[in-house]
Amino acid sequence: MSKQITRTRRKHMDLQALPEGCIATVISLTTPRDAGTLSSVSWSFRSAADSDAVWGRFLPPDIHTILSSSSPSMSVQPPHVGPSSASKTKKELYLALCDNPVLIEQGKLSFSLDKWSGKKCYMIAARALSIVWADTPQYWKWISIPDSRFEEVAELVDVCWLEIHGRIETRMLSPSTLYKAYLVFKTTAQAYGFEHRAAEVTVGLIGEQRTNQNVFLGARRVQTRGQGYHMARPRGIRRTYILDQPREINEAQYPKERNDGWLEIEMGEFFCEGGEGGELEMSCLETKGRHWKSGLIVQGIEIRPKRM
Repeated sequence: MSKQITRTRRKHMDLQALPEGCIATVISLTTPRDAGTLSSVSWSFRSAADSDAVWGRFLPPDIHTILSSSSPSMSVQPPHVGPSSASKTKKELYLALCDNPVLIEQGKLSFSLDKWSGKKCYMIAARALSIVWADTPQYWKWISIPDSRFEEVAELVDVCWLEIHGRIETRMLSPSTLYKAYLVFKTTAQAYGFEHRAAEVTVGLIGEQRTNQNVFLGARRVQTRGQGYHMARPRGIRRTYILDQPREINEAQYPKERNDGWLEIEMGEFFCEGGEGGELEMSCLETKGRHWKSGLIVQGIEIRPKRM
């Protein structure tokens, strides 16, 4: 019996005795989050987990092409592009792209990485969206505000027909990834008109049938301690008529505050298989009521992986 136990023990391998290159290869087949966890196992694991061999696998294969179209005023200087970046590591580049989106395509798109998966994230600037009447000062105006990642945002002056579309080529997205799209916006203190009816949002490939869903841009849900949720109207509005308010609460139908202080509303989701051509279109419309609305500030539409 003791001989059998001894033979069994001899079959076990000390993983820390493996060459660092072998450890790095194994870690590179996991996820960025797993790499962070494994780096705490031992010194040898930390050295392997922090290596370029690992983080180079976590970066998108076309990262250099993406960053080559970055704007001179981008938030992050790409530390691994060009010969002068030899002192920078791929892990530093990865983390920089997670925390600081860069502007690409002449400032019409922002690019970043999802910290947990390394998947690509984009935000389409308001200037790159198709907004009905956007170039008519009577209805929309273009302003600059300090907390926007883009030079300009669109502020709604007054319209009765709200229609916003954004498009992105699917080849730009990470393959085998479930994406969600979000309208990123704010409302002014004098905003009105959005509390009356729901807006319709859709996400899908151009030319394919899509399913509409309703969202409430102006209705803010506020949680009060011990009293659950109630509806709060925007400041400056004396009366609020929420005609399309559902009886059953669906969190996805209401704006949520982001870490950057903006609001976002979920528009829908799309699974990118990879390899397929075409354009993904995201739309937000409120055209049925034909009542006037004002005070919406649109920064853009963000497309990012859904976190499981």
